Amino acid sequence: MEFLRPASWEEALAAKAEHPSAVPIAGGTDVMVEINFDHRRPEFLLDLNRIGELQEWEAAEDTVRLGASVPYTRIMENLRAELPGLALASHTVASPQIRNRGGVGGNLGTASPAGDAHPALLAGGGEVEAQSVRGTRLIPIDDFYRGVKRNALEPDELIRAVRLKKATGPQQFSKVGTRNAMVIAVCAFGLALHPEIREVRTGIGSAAPTPIRARTAEEFLAAALDEAGLWESRGVIPPPVARQFAELVSGAANPIDDVRGTASYRRHALAVMARRTLGWSWEQYRGNEPHELDDRSKPCA
Repeated sequence: MEFLRPASWEEALAAKAEHPSAVPIAGGTDVMVEINFDHRRPEFLLDLNRIGELQEWEAAEDTVRLGASVPYTRIMENLRAELPGLALASHTVASPQIRNRGGVGGNLGTASPAGDAHPALLAGGGEVEAQSVRGTRLIPIDDFYRGVKRNALEPDELIRAVRLKKATGPQQFSKVGTRNAMVIAVCAFGLALHPEIREVRTGIGSAAPTPIRARTAEEFLAAALDEAGLWESRGVIPPPVARQFAELVSGAANPIDDVRGTASYRRHALAVMARRTLGWSWEQYRGNEPHELDDRSKPCA
């Protein structure tokens, strides 16, 4: 295995163009596990740790450009207001040591359906900034996931950043695991309300071959809120609407039975998380304080 260590982004792109099979490594929290267990033995590793710009972010008026290697810890500490859903998801990633190393670019590159960042990215909306020596292109997050651990990157492309919309309404994230830390999600759910355009977006993790949105549930809830005038009045959501939303979220999933949980449990848990996150988000939208973090990753009864 050959170790490539570019000193600049331009050198990294040139190395990737010369060696398209090279596996990028920054935090290494996914790649090193696969190598240590001999699940992957790449010919080249492309170390991106010397490229400081990948660990920086820029906040514009309506968007945040998040470098691919910005650690989850810094998202939690610095971007809670702009990207609340992603900040909440960052809290559930592994351990403090891994949160200090891992970043969103690694989750996107690996494209595992269980990656903690994916539901929040889907719910929040945004674009992946992919670059090669041929140029830059922006890939909508909805088009990025192509299959089990497959993404839309070309062989010579690297993820430089993620461009995300600043939150204009409440965002929530919930995850079910077999314990409260250092755990792969049994399933996860992200929800974002976009009141300015009367839109609801969701993200489902670890309950389908790829991270997905529950589009039918989104359309149902947005229409129900609109028809009842709740976007303006901020009144209480009728329980039947919340239950139907939860059922539609559950129905959008396509889970499997595995060592972490059964398909039926995943569907049940998603319905519970959808109902809970909707309740938290709507209470926040109504002007009440949201629930604290310690209730977001407990097993669902």
